[in-house]
Amino acid sequence: MAALRLLIHAPGAPGLRWFGLGPGLRPTRGLWKLQRLFNKHAFWAQGRSVADLRRLLAGSTVVVSLWQGKRLVGFGRASSDGIYRAVLWDVVVAGDLHGQGLGRRVVEALLAAPALRGVERIYLMTTNSAGFYEQLGFVDAAPQALLVKPGAAQPPGFRETSGLSDTPS
Repeated sequence: MAALRLLIHAPGAPGLRWFGLGPGLRPTRGLWKLQRLFNKHAFWAQGRSVADLRRLLAGSTVVVSLWQGKRLVGFGRASSDGIYRAVLWDVVVAGDLHGQGLGRRVVEALLAAPALRGVERIYLMTTNSAGFYEQLGFVDAAPQALLVKPGAAQPPGFRETSGLSDTPS
């Protein structure tokens, strides 16, 4: 089995976003591998286009990817104002590697990033992995409520029923 490499990308992940760079700054078709990782292992992120992936990376303060050889096996990102609030997004690990601490590595790398270190409060949303995040120090945000306003891309009558983000360990 190939060694695991955790990459902490520059803000906006320009190498991954424009050139598909992976470990060793080598072209690896990284955007297509990210699309495949989402489609196969993240029900909330299926069907995202490569163009949309470029946009989400561009708007991300911190981007982390985890590679096993040339295979992208983990990913996470965060956005932040750098002082008061940050949000973790799209944390995912390939299903065949669950239970090996890889999700923890991705989340801990995000939290250790300089842009998030001094932030007053870090949020995330999950559908069925609250226990995983609680092990990492996250707590229920009650009495805060999660509210959703469908964007212009949502069809009329859209109703959010499955949550916004999820991460198996």
